Amino acid sequence: MSNNVFPISLYEELLPKLVAVLELTQQTTGISNPQTKQKLLQAVIVLSSESFVAHSFRQTNNFKNAIAQAKDFAINLPGGELLIEEQDDVIEMLETLKERKRAQLAAFAARKVTSTSFAHDLKMEIDSVASTPMQSDG
Repeated sequence: MSNNVFPISLYEELLPKLVAVLELTQQTTGISNPQTKQKLLQAVIVLSSESFVAHSFRQTNNFKNAIAQAKDFAINLPGGELLIEEQDDVIEMLETLKERKRAQLAAFAARKVTSTSFAHDLKMEIDSVASTPMQSDG
């Protein structure tokens, strides 16, 4: 299976089956109402037919194969090679680096900028040029 192609159809096929399994296993209504009893009776009749058993067996095998294929795909996804402890170490290192950078930024922001004599001389030169009358060529 290619690592670059995500088999969406595999998961689209699995999702409704997983939902059906969960709905059947998580029902809290029980079999007290007549509709539920009727559904249960129909399910028992369908389950007892041989064709359904063969079909169900094929579906079960297909389902198991699809689950195995999905699991293999998930295991072989690129990335995620680090153990949890290694991930924690990387996160801690990055947080330390972030704090160090913040401290550097705070130190830089706290520096006082003093004007130099060059800046003062430059301002005087600009002022003197601005007050000098233009010479005409004519």
